[in-house]
Amino acid sequence: MELEKLPKEGALLAELDLQQGQVDTDHNLQRRLDNRQIQLIAIGGTIGTALFVSIGNGLAAGGPASLLLAYALYCVVLACVNNCISEMSILHPVSGGFIRLAGKWVDDALGFMVGWIFFLYEALMIPFEITAINLILSYWRDDIPPAAVCATCIALYAIINVLVVQAFGEAEFWLCGGKVILLLILFSFTFITMVGGNPRHDAYGFRYWGNPGPFAEYRSTGNLGRFQGFLACVWSAAFTIVGPEYLSIAGAETQRPRQILKAAFKTVYYRFGVFFILGALCVGIVVPWNDPTLQAILTGEKSTHGAAASPYVVAMMNLKVDVLPHIVNALFILSVFSAGNTLTYCATRSLYGLALDGRAPRLLGKTTKAGVPIYAFLFVILFPFLSFLQLSNSASEVLTWLISLVTAGVLIAYLVMCITYIQFYRACKAQGIDRTSFPYVGYFQPYCAYIGAAVMVLILLFYGYHAFDPWNTETFFQNYTMQLLAPILFLGWKLVKRTKVLDPKEIDLVWERPNVDVYESQFTDPAPGFWTEILMMMRVTRHEKHVNTPNTP
Repeated sequence: MELEKLPKEGALLAELDLQQGQVDTDHNLQRRLDNRQIQLIAIGGTIGTALFVSIGNGLAAGGPASLLLAYALYCVVLACVNNCISEMSILHPVSGGFIRLAGKWVDDALGFMVGWIFFLYEALMIPFEITAINLILSYWRDDIPPAAVCATCIALYAIINVLVVQAFGEAEFWLCGGKVILLLILFSFTFITMVGGNPRHDAYGFRYWGNPGPFAEYRSTGNLGRFQGFLACVWSAAFTIVGPEYLSIAGAETQRPRQILKAAFKTVYYRFGVFFILGALCVGIVVPWNDPTLQAILTGEKSTHGAAASPYVVAMMNLKVDVLPHIVNALFILSVFSAGNTLTYCATRSLYGLALDGRAPRLLGKTTKAGVPIYAFLFVILFPFLSFLQLSNSASEVLTWLISLVTAGVLIAYLVMCITYIQFYRACKAQGIDRTSFPYVGYFQPYCAYIGAAVMVLILLFYGYHAFDPWNTETFFQNYTMQLLAPILFLGWKLVKRTKVLDPKEIDLVWERPNVDVYESQFTDPAPGFWTEILMMMRVTRHEKHVNTPNTP
């Protein structure tokens, strides 16, 4: 269809589609993710089932005040990390994101280490998400064949990710929309029921903050127990609140990254406040921390998983609310599936980024004509087959162990982001480059980077402290394997390749910037906003339906 025959919005979309596939960097990926897709991917990266289900363990261990305080403080810390990676990724939206930035601006060994650590984290989390879907389905019935669920999920992940990246973006747009709807439902449930809109007509308000109280004791009694409860909430926040890494990885396939990626990174701050801090507040309102179900799950006395373990569903059961738990459970499934889909995408792009710089076999750097890293994808799609381990009880323990081993991977990634920014900042100073000339300048730097790095180091060192008192070898390796693996990978690559930490004066701060500038110069008008693209999409869809509908007599 010719451009002039389309409505104005359709013409703009067609023009963008003609340009977005152009290859403008040292990779063969294509910039096909538009504003509405990248915004919802950002939401998808910051909303997971941990916010709906495992947050209950934090509440049971620390109480509502500790949970709210821990989530608020950690959101501030992760905002510091986001402040670092956003400035670098918007200036250089390269394939592999923060992984290649670390290797280019700090030390090739650091890029090798964080790339493989993050890849293992992403890839091994995919079968975990598939297993979670089976657990959520068991809320309705126990006779659903797990093998069929595993096969279906793997097939869908393959179909979505083997096509052009735009297919992944479109899938995430709708799946993440379901997450937003789920959050709105849960927040509305909290407000309506706390003011008396429930079958028991009980306006309980903030009752549970008074009885059993705002702080819980965990592992010890007295003030020490309350402090340990607060620490448990901090650990819960550290593995629940994520997001900046997904935007950094997606930067190489984002249309007009200087505008769209910039807007997405900036809105992450608001999402931290609305989704996580408000989410922590709501959980502490709807159910008491000493609820028998939550306490039984925390101590391991009860093996409830999926929706039944969600504090929101526990509250619905306590209030005798019907139907809504089933709706929430269905949306939980969409949320978990979306998480697995995003993990598949990020693992593929991480491996591809490693291959580009020779940190993985070069074969994994090959792409299809549509810009999909096909061999990296084929390697990644093998990992979801580990979900079949759940069919055997003994093998299921192996899967649980694997997940425990890699959970620190995302924290190591955040630490590396902060280290990379410190080196980037020093290079700007040493080379006399004015950062205000960049497309985006992070606030309060380099102090944000120092704060983020310091907190990540503390969490990585101490979140498994309970393995030492009393000593438990299994718990130790579950909590510290990645911390032990990271220096081995770093030093091993450094010795083999004889790499060195770059001098700030030698760092190449130009790199991909001219190519991205040329790409951006193709566009004469500002990038359409999120809601503008939504309206454009709706109007073009209606127009196409009208054109394709035959005239009736």
